[in-house]
Formats: sequence, C-alpha cells, structure tokens
Amino acid sequence: MRTRQGRPVRSKGLALVAATYVLGLLVAAPVMARDPDPFAARAGLDVARSAAGSWAPDAVLIYVENDEAVAADGTSARWGYLFHSKTLDQVRAYSIRDGKIVVAETLDMKFEAPPLATDWIDSGAAIEVGDRIAATEFKKTGGASLSTMLLMRGAFQDKDPDQTTWTLIYTSPSAPSLFVVVDATAAKVRRTWRG
Repeated sequence: MRTRQGRPVRSKGLALVAATYVLGLLVAAPVMARDPDPFAARAGLDVARSAAGSWAPDAVLIYVENDEAVAADGTSARWGYLFHSKTLDQVRAYSIRDGKIVVAETLDMKFEAPPLATDWIDSGAAIEVGDRIAATEFKKTGGASLSTMLLMRGAFQDKDPDQTTWTLIYTSPSAPSLFVVVDATAAKVRRTWRG
C-alpha cells in the first residue's frame, strides 16, 4: 500500500502481529515439545543391556522398575534397569526414556542378587494377571491406581525365593496399599497383601 505521495506505508499493526506471532512460537515451543512415548518394560531392555555389556562383560540384569508413572496398560515414559557385575563387585543402573539412556550410574551399594529369568512376561501382561486375579476390587476404591512395578528375583516370595516376580503396588488415598506378586514366568498371582 502506498500513500498519495507514492511512499510505502509502514504498518505498525502488521509488525506488531508478526512480532506477537514469533514471540508466541518461542513461548509455546516447550509446550509443543513432544511428550516421551510410553513403552513396556522389555522395550528398553536392549539399550540398557548393550550399555551394561560395555560397562562389564559379565553384567546380568537383576532388577527392573518404572522410573515414572506407570499406566494401566503397563507402559511408562521411563524404566530403570539394574545390572550386577560379579567381576567388578558393583551394580550399575540405567534409566531409559525415548529409547535413550538418560541416567547411567554405578551405585555405591552392595546389591548382589541372582539374575532375572530370561523368559519373564512384560509389564502389560503382568498387570493383566494382577488385575484379573487380585486388583479389580481394590481399583474400585476412590483414587486407587497402580503406582509401582518391580521385577526382581527372590523378593516377597519366601516359599520359592528363586522365582522372578513382578510386584505390583496399588495405592489409594483412602485405603492401605495393595501388593500383588505375579510369577513373571508362569503368569500367575503368587501372593497378595495389604499394607
């Protein structure tokens, strides 16, 4: 657009709109950033196992836990994997998110545990078993939800301490927590308790 004298008109309104748009994009960038894709526990295992093998060739997986909230389908945005090396007499933790290691640290603790069975069911299958057998009624209490999943060997299973089990911990603001121990190789509930 030009004035009657032929000079171009500088629109302050147009400049203001453009500046507002650019500023809006800068402010919205973190909001528009993609949330990490949730995944089942086994999906991060290859990345963690590869890193653990570089750390110690004799590293064995001894523990898995959700590092962020776990959904009803057994997925989480981040899973933690703990490995033990007998040669180094150390344990090393890896936290996987979006297919990448976000935390890798050697822990200053003695935690020698037997390796997990290799044929364990994934987190989603463990929840299906736990919900079907033990947790359906508990989840009807106000605000009840699954808060933690632990995969380990020998914990909470006095009768057969060699079993690899998922321990599902359901919490509620109005009732004591529900613990459900699922045999991770036979896909059966082995034990439940409240506490």
